[in-house]
Amino acid sequence: MTSDPDPAPAMTKESLEPATPAPAAAPKKRARGIPFKFLIPAVIALDILAVILVPPFPEGGTAGQACGFPSCFVQSAIELPPPAIVFDFSPSTAPSPLPMLYFHPSISSTILTMWIVMAFILLMALVATRRMKMVPGRLQNAVEWAYEFGRDFAVGIGGEGAGRYYPIFAAFFVLILVSNWSGLVPPIGKIPQLRAPTSDVNITIGLALTSFVLFQGEGFRRLGVRGYLGKFFPIGEFRHGIGAGLLALYVGIIELFLEFVKPVTLAMRLFGNIYGGEVALAVISALTLAVIPVALYGLEALLNLIQALIFSVLTLMFILIAIEGHEPEEHHPAAAGGTEPDHQAPGGADQSQPVAA
Repeated sequence: MTSDPDPAPAMTKESLEPATPAPAAAPKKRARGIPFKFLIPAVIALDILAVILVPPFPEGGTAGQACGFPSCFVQSAIELPPPAIVFDFSPSTAPSPLPMLYFHPSISSTILTMWIVMAFILLMALVATRRMKMVPGRLQNAVEWAYEFGRDFAVGIGGEGAGRYYPIFAAFFVLILVSNWSGLVPPIGKIPQLRAPTSDVNITIGLALTSFVLFQGEGFRRLGVRGYLGKFFPIGEFRHGIGAGLLALYVGIIELFLEFVKPVTLAMRLFGNIYGGEVALAVISALTLAVIPVALYGLEALLNLIQALIFSVLTLMFILIAIEGHEPEEHHPAAAGGTEPDHQAPGGADQSQPVAA
């Protein structure tokens, strides 16, 4: 016996009326702007117009003076290693010409720019950390993510002991990175009063000496005077013989000399890469049009990031090395009537035997 099929649904007025089609969504208006393909020709045209209207002139010359291509173009675009003096407190004793490394009571262009960089970093830190909430907003969330990412990176390369020194690592990284990138901002480096701080060897030596004082001071604080100097003058090794003592003393003196090489390498590596990058960028910009210098800007920004990371990582590692003791392992002989240290057999049985008196 089969069941009857379902009855047809009742016809209503609403079902008889044709369905009203949904209104079509209004087409979105595309934001109009300058197409990217027109940007490069526009910059090239601007470069050509700048050369015609404001041509370069020889170093020490005047505007409008003839400047031969390519040597004069390159020389007019390169900054000499000594920074310009902005405020001179003793003009009568100013060295002329300025050496690359000098001591003179004055404010140079790199010091002035570094003060501006420091003020910018402090202002950004105040803006990013004010009105902090338990439910962070976008800015606070980004800052917390950057802090945690940097701390995990420092702990990953230095171990758990690196966590307490992460603020030093972060301070060096942010200061050096912003100082490096400041040289890519058009006003800085284009006028004598402003120049990237890390393109001056005087500034990089100051940063390296600050790092040197930090890791040496931390070594003395954590190990004590005797313990820290014992890493370089292991007099106790003479207990194992004259040969062992002389060898340990020789290695310790070498390590002592290497301690004074560390700030030199920190300073010269940072200065050489930043100043060399600026020279390369100036030369390429003077000899070519916009396409190659724009690509070189991206490469220079990446190089500046790497150099800031290298300086801060080395500072962190130097601190961790300084607080690590070099004490030899002490072997205590078994006392009379005592027992030797336990030795477990492969099966787990205790194989220790009493020592005869």
